[in-house]
Amino acid sequence: MRYNWNWDVLFGPPYLGWIFSGLQWTVLIALLAWAIAFPLGSLLGIARTLTNPVVRAVAGAYVELFRNIPLLVQLFLFYFVLPEILPASWGTWLKRDLDNAEVWTAVICLGLYTAVRVGEQVRSGIEAISRGQTYAGLATGLSRVQVYRHILLPVAYRIIIPALTTEFLSIFKNSSLALTIGVLELTGQTRRISEYTFQPIEMFLTATGLYAAVTLTVTGIMSVVERRTRLPGMIVTEVSP
Repeated sequence: MRYNWNWDVLFGPPYLGWIFSGLQWTVLIALLAWAIAFPLGSLLGIARTLTNPVVRAVAGAYVELFRNIPLLVQLFLFYFVLPEILPASWGTWLKRDLDNAEVWTAVICLGLYTAVRVGEQVRSGIEAISRGQTYAGLATGLSRVQVYRHILLPVAYRIIIPALTTEFLSIFKNSSLALTIGVLELTGQTRRISEYTFQPIEMFLTATGLYAAVTLTVTGIMSVVERRTRLPGMIVTEVSP
């Protein structure tokens, strides 16, 4: 059978509005998840470079737990299992009373999962810096916290900008898994429209174009940031958990 192309359905109400609504949810989920992943990942990365064995062990356990369980499984655990094992009142609030519970589940799950990847990037950035800089900071009277704050982290963040950009784009793309728990983000709305119109090719090509437009825009902006903040001679290899 020949496929009947019909791009007009994309521009007819209410489908165009659904597409942009899905895009808005995708961007919002990615930004909120990043607001969790970046600070938490920074703390994990710092903890993994400390000399305290207990702190290193706790951070290492978190990393190994979250990076070895598929993200889709984690979404199901957070959304379907967690409310059932919590106290009844808490579970009821999560399942029935919390507005947009599926969205918050996706945000938290994506944030906690990506924090592991961010943490490994931060750790690699810190370890790429010569220990002489740490010793020099301590020798001038700075505390360990001040050394991290004023010397190690500013340099580490600058040399792992490409890796951090990759992790943010991963959050943006991984948000598509939220459709499995009922979030009508971009992929979810695209699938919904294709079921209404029987024009799946047009819909998924549109979603592909929107994903590509956003990711290429972010990549372009971060490339400019990278060039302006680049430290000659400081190179770090991206770590993939």
